Amino acid sequence: MTKATFLDRDGVINQKAPAGQYVTRWEDFHFLPGAIDAIAQFNHAGFLVIVVTNQRCVAKGLLSENELNILHKRMTDHLSHAGARIDAIHYCPHELEPPCSCRKPAPGMLLAAARAQNLDLAASWMIGDSDIDIQAGKNAGCRTARVTKNRAATQSSDIDGAALVEADITAASLYEAVPQILKYGNS
Repeated sequence: MTKATFLDRDGVINQKAPAGQYVTRWEDFHFLPGAIDAIAQFNHAGFLVIVVTNQRCVAKGLLSENELNILHKRMTDHLSHAGARIDAIHYCPHELEPPCSCRKPAPGMLLAAARAQNLDLAASWMIGDSDIDIQAGKNAGCRTARVTKNRAATQSSDIDGAALVEADITAASLYEAVPQILKYGNS
């Protein structure tokens, strides 16, 4: 079985749109500092890198699934040209209601990726910037890492006003999480 790093997209790989808005165009997609190098480091360390992202903007009609796939293709092409690889992308295009099994914090995207790629979830990591990312990782049986630098200052929780969901490690950025994750796996 293989290990993976599951990455949330907005706020981990690329800059988040302002509150209430969505990244729907390549022109608005800006890689965060160190994200490309971090992905390459995970590639070299033997992790599959899988993006798992809630994309409610599809349900809202702000872009089609085809347009989202084109955006993701541009992201993966850019990464590939820079020496980094995304092995798979799973996204939830659904609205908040009715609940679905793929929208984080549900573990559906991670479980689907695990089945498709024969992943060892206990040896894998979910890296995100929100409680729902951390909870999705925990729900799937993964270790978890929280990226904090790009979190909105007023955001204290994403799940029904509860306190922050504790992650196994915390780092300012994806790049800063890499050595902690690699050390964690060797301890």
